[in-house]
Amino acid sequence: MGVGSNESNNKDVSRHHVNHAVSGNEWLQHTHKSYIMQYTYSNAMLNARTGNPYPQGATLGDDGTNFALFSENATSVDLEIYRNPDDASPSEIISLKNVDNHVWHTHVSGLGAGTMYGYRVDGPFAPEKGHRFNRNKLLIDPYARALSSPINWSKDIFGYVMGDGAEDLSFNASDDAKFVPKSIVYTDNFDWKGVKNPKHPWNRTVIYETHVKGYTKLMDSISENLRGTYAGMSARPSLQYLVDMGVTAVELMPVHQKVDSDYLQNKGLSNYWGYNTIGYFAPDIRYSYNRNPGEQINEFKNLVKNLHENNIEIILDVVYNHTGEGNQLGPTLSFRGIDNAAYYKLNPENPRFYDDFTGTGNSLDAGHPQVLQLIMDSLRYWVTEMHIDGFRFDLAATLARQLFHVDRLSAFFDIIHQDPILSRVKLIAEPWDVGPGGYQVGRFPVLWAEWNGKYRDCTRHYWKDHGNNLSEFATRLSGSPDLYAGNGRRPHASINYITAHDGFTMLDLVSYNGKHNDANLEDGKDGTDDNISENFGVEGPTDDPEILRARNKRIRSFFLTLMTSQGVPMILGGDEIMRTQLGNNNAYCHDSEISWYNWNIDENRRKMIEFVRMAISLRMKYSTLRRREYQSGSVIRGTNKKDVMWVKADGSEMRYDQWADPTLGAIGVLLAHTEMDLTDTPSAKQAADDLMIIYNPTSNVIEFSLPAKWRSQEILIDSIPEHHGSFPIPIGSKKISIEGGSVTVAREIR
Repeated sequence: MGVGSNESNNKDVSRHHVNHAVSGNEWLQHTHKSYIMQYTYSNAMLNARTGNPYPQGATLGDDGTNFALFSENATSVDLEIYRNPDDASPSEIISLKNVDNHVWHTHVSGLGAGTMYGYRVDGPFAPEKGHRFNRNKLLIDPYARALSSPINWSKDIFGYVMGDGAEDLSFNASDDAKFVPKSIVYTDNFDWKGVKNPKHPWNRTVIYETHVKGYTKLMDSISENLRGTYAGMSARPSLQYLVDMGVTAVELMPVHQKVDSDYLQNKGLSNYWGYNTIGYFAPDIRYSYNRNPGEQINEFKNLVKNLHENNIEIILDVVYNHTGEGNQLGPTLSFRGIDNAAYYKLNPENPRFYDDFTGTGNSLDAGHPQVLQLIMDSLRYWVTEMHIDGFRFDLAATLARQLFHVDRLSAFFDIIHQDPILSRVKLIAEPWDVGPGGYQVGRFPVLWAEWNGKYRDCTRHYWKDHGNNLSEFATRLSGSPDLYAGNGRRPHASINYITAHDGFTMLDLVSYNGKHNDANLEDGKDGTDDNISENFGVEGPTDDPEILRARNKRIRSFFLTLMTSQGVPMILGGDEIMRTQLGNNNAYCHDSEISWYNWNIDENRRKMIEFVRMAISLRMKYSTLRRREYQSGSVIRGTNKKDVMWVKADGSEMRYDQWADPTLGAIGVLLAHTEMDLTDTPSAKQAADDLMIIYNPTSNVIEFSLPAKWRSQEILIDSIPEHHGSFPIPIGSKKISIEGGSVTVAREIR
């Protein structure tokens, strides 16, 4: 222990500067689908020269590759070249002697695309001072475009001796090169064939949150060897399903190269969700059909291209708030060994430990210039090179912390807002973290949309508790202006959702009163107990037809509520096929049937898919359901109609004092189209009808009066299961019976 160099802990490989010919000539060429990848390991002379400190990472040029690595506190950096992913010893070692602004760099001629490499970084090993250098650990390049393999767990990948009484203060001199994935030099040779990003406006966006593997793993219409991969998601049956659904954007759970914790692996589980990133530029090789190192890049690009060809955007769930290295007892894989004190937020009282605002063991220090540059470079790379349309930032409040407090004017936001590339893509925040003051819903700046957790909770309460939160429910239906209008944002700032990956699926939300997380092997301590769920009389599966009907109706009411709310709707993938996780509300660790979509579609589930398609189609047809500006309740110029009017069952307009009446519950919303609504969509696809939407969360049938001025009217859609396939349904009078627990959308026939 203590401060000092670890130079004495050398491996058995000789260390020298490269200035001789590489033995052998390796050239791998193979085809995959419509593109060709070529990897070269040239037999030219490997000559190291000064190189450039920018750009960071490995940059291929005409006569070799430039390598640049940031480390503010290192005393030496070695670049090691490997021939195979699982090699324990390098074929060549190049010492980086040139340092500018803490960036160590060199240019090596003769190293081409496909070269596998890693770094050894030396410096003080002084955990009590925040330094954890250990040159015995091969380190992943933070800027690596691809990694050769997943991490193979071994006690050797830890910087300390596991089991030692001194814990992380002990020093592990074991070499770990055999177990650590190698970084790969990559060159962009992908042909996008002129396919452009769809660039859907926010108010015409419907998001489908899904997981690359879980979505197609059991999709039997796809070749078995492609299921669960980027190529599988690119396959025609997968794409056609999304097109038919009518969604405009797919939000993928993390696809950056991740770390599986030994804690989970020892229990036979895995980090399935993927919120444990180690490579911010590298698509996870585990989702690649073609496992040849580096091929995952083009396979992912092909997925993006195919989605764009089908007019579907792709949004990535990204995790820049923490890394997969965990707390002080985690492995030394990259950032910790390169410069622990620079990359992480350390406890100022005792920098041996990390400030953990994420609940994962560490927090990246987005206030450090290098960390901020890494995040920005990564985001720009995914937009410019991978053609990504937007990002959802996991625990985004952590990125906005200046010292300890969440700051809406932090450098992170400033730089994004000024960036000509990133300021033009979709930016979505998960607006909270687990630290003090971390719940920041409604407080992110312009350009940002947010997962609206208040919409989720309010909507669940409204339907479960028979409408006793009517006033708030109306606010959430209106795009939550109380949260977003005050700082100049529009309704699209609210990403409306009822379920997401984190929690119950929609079927489980109506089937379980409590969580059932025994399969997680955490004694039921994980996952929230605040589910706001309702099982309708039986916990879990049942054959009772009345309960099944009630659950089916509630799911339909949830979907109709979502698709008739101002803002941007997000569907949890699989809810439309009534996917269950058997009551598990925290299935992060299950790469199994618990998480995979079951595509054995019976008649009941087929009808639910059709219903969701109809609900999305309705939203896209009527721009009054997805306004660009907040509706005000004011009279539309040249008419005697208001853009929105809230009515009681007798047809009279709600008075201000009635919003607090807990006995009302049910509410009708009259939406009159405006000129602004009609300019939103090409006229051939735009409907100019006024709509009336009625929400009845009570247990009673309620007679609702329709507008007296309507000449004739019909039901476009409702959530009554028996009405499926009968729409539109004519309404023969000025009154309509609304079944308890249902939603009805009606229009005037002109």
